[in-house]
Amino acid sequence: MGPYIARRLLQAIPVLFGISVFTFLILHLVPGDPALALAGDRPVSDAELDEIRVAYGLDRPLLEQYTSYIGGVLQGDLGQGFHSRRPVAESISEALTPTLQLALAGVIVAVVLGLVLGITAALFHNSWIDSLAMVIALLGVSVPVFYLGLLLLFFLSFQIQIFPATGSEGIRNLILPGFVVGFSSAAYIARLVRSSMLETMRQDYVVTARSKGLRERVVVTRHALRNALIPTITFMGLQFAGLLGGAIVTEQIFSRPGLGRIAISAINNRDFPVIQGIVLVAAVVYVVVNLLVDLSYAVFDPRIRYG
Repeated sequence: MGPYIARRLLQAIPVLFGISVFTFLILHLVPGDPALALAGDRPVSDAELDEIRVAYGLDRPLLEQYTSYIGGVLQGDLGQGFHSRRPVAESISEALTPTLQLALAGVIVAVVLGLVLGITAALFHNSWIDSLAMVIALLGVSVPVFYLGLLLLFFLSFQIQIFPATGSEGIRNLILPGFVVGFSSAAYIARLVRSSMLETMRQDYVVTARSKGLRERVVVTRHALRNALIPTITFMGLQFAGLLGGAIVTEQIFSRPGLGRIAISAINNRDFPVIQGIVLVAAVVYVVVNLLVDLSYAVFDPRIRYG
């Protein structure tokens, strides 16, 4: 297992390098002058703009700017924000925890709700229960994150007043945003689990398990569900980046602190170091999650472990 992990980590290096190059070039090649954003709303002369570019190193060639940036990253320095004048790593570390909490809440909602809907639909195939579960899944696929968030906010926070509308303290403040983040992924998981379960339930080893007189609960959980979870685990690994993105959007709707707030502010102000730092940290999280997903295969499928 050790060499496998080391090999996967080495494979992640060119991926992260490519992401850093792509993000750097995109930010510097889009129209607009960051010096104007740094100057604010006041009128400035060309000489003042040149001074701002020199002060922030924006006058140097792109290759030189990138070399300086990547050299700092290799030493754990993501640079300094143009506007806050704070280390980017410090700003991100403060905002990352609330965002990861929201993304984790979304994962829990997605996995629990998706498994319940998918298993129920498979066990009651071609019944009204199956149809109802798939209608809920269809809603999850169709309704945009921002619309669902505003809808729940209006009814459950403003009308019925069950959950708080804003804030980030306590579990109650996490329930609505977590549901909004995870509902779409839960819909995809439900459909995937349903199709995987229906296919698995027809396999010979499941039929054999039933013929031995095993209880249906044991057949479903130990034989059918365990094998049906392999594609679901793969899907969740691919969806985690989407959950992080959904968390950033949801943070704006529910006024939660996190990466979303500083990301939107950095984009509006063309704060290159902060944007690059957020993208790079998100990429690292995504790579780590996919590594954990690969390692989890061995838990659910002994054939992979023995191989």
